[in-house]
Amino acid sequence: MDEKISQLKKNMIAIGRLLWEKELASGLNGNISARVPTKGGSASGGDESRLLLTATKTCLGLLQEKDILLTDHDGKVLEEGQVSTEKLLHTEIYKNFADAQTVIHTHTTYTNAYFLENDQLTPRIFESKVYLGEVKAVDQQTPSVTDAGPVIASLKKNNIAVLRNHGVVAMGENLFDCFLLIQCLEESVKIDAISRLYKRDRKPETGDKSLSSSLKSQVSGPARKYKLFSQEQIDEIVKLVNTDKQMNDLGAKTQMNMDLAVQLNETGQVYSFSFANGRIVSVGNDEDAEFLISAPEKVWRSVFNREIDPFVATTQKKMNLRGDFARISKWYAPCSRIFELWQQVAVE
Repeated sequence: MDEKISQLKKNMIAIGRLLWEKELASGLNGNISARVPTKGGSASGGDESRLLLTATKTCLGLLQEKDILLTDHDGKVLEEGQVSTEKLLHTEIYKNFADAQTVIHTHTTYTNAYFLENDQLTPRIFESKVYLGEVKAVDQQTPSVTDAGPVIASLKKNNIAVLRNHGVVAMGENLFDCFLLIQCLEESVKIDAISRLYKRDRKPETGDKSLSSSLKSQVSGPARKYKLFSQEQIDEIVKLVNTDKQMNDLGAKTQMNMDLAVQLNETGQVYSFSFANGRIVSVGNDEDAEFLISAPEKVWRSVFNREIDPFVATTQKKMNLRGDFARISKWYAPCSRIFELWQQVAVE
């Protein structure tokens, strides 16, 4: 057996056992897949791609190498056995996301229960909020996914999606990334439920019926749309940041003094912002700024059009943050406000 395939199978067996031990998988539910690197060592998409996918009717906690089958990019088995009935879900994810190297689909108990009654969840714990962002449910009409389109659309905004009446699916650069997303969502749902028990005098908030103050702020933003990374867009961002009272108060309180740059991957275009107590005092083109956020055009468009939370895009590796995350985290509050203001400057 190819050494790379053998190692991938071992990794899938290990993650299956971890999902089982953490009660994120049960019975014969759930399936795992991984993209097989090509002979050149890369794991990019294309018609030549091969996948490893767990077989049907297997227990993720008791996987053996024979339970993990090699397929082509369409899910056609290249060895003896029958793969999971969710092969369409897995293959469509790999076809639509060249960066996706692994996929995990499980039927998590608390997440399933929560989304029977709610359409979305926005975690309130800081770490979960920046890791998950807003998670929405995708309606599911069949026991196995027969139309992957809505799931793909959801995954373009978040690396984890909930399939109502069914389970969750996560994609990532490696299996542990997928595991962490699934575990984080399950824990967030548990915390939401427990918090309601502890505070009975508070009217329960449903994720699908109330707008957060930040979203309300976004909705009230300017109607004009700007060319992405144009000087006009940058000027509007500076004006919003420097005239926003909430931002001014947060910046002064946290002594937000730093240089933050943003970069468009396709062109290398950079804008750097120098902050003094939360106010932007100058704008330049210094790609050596203390912090640099870079991303491809499609991600920046999703950020400015309120489809992706920038913090979540960074933690899920849709955007790349260069710099000391521990240092920038002390300015979480003013940075959150900056990102809210960014998203009032929609792009064409």
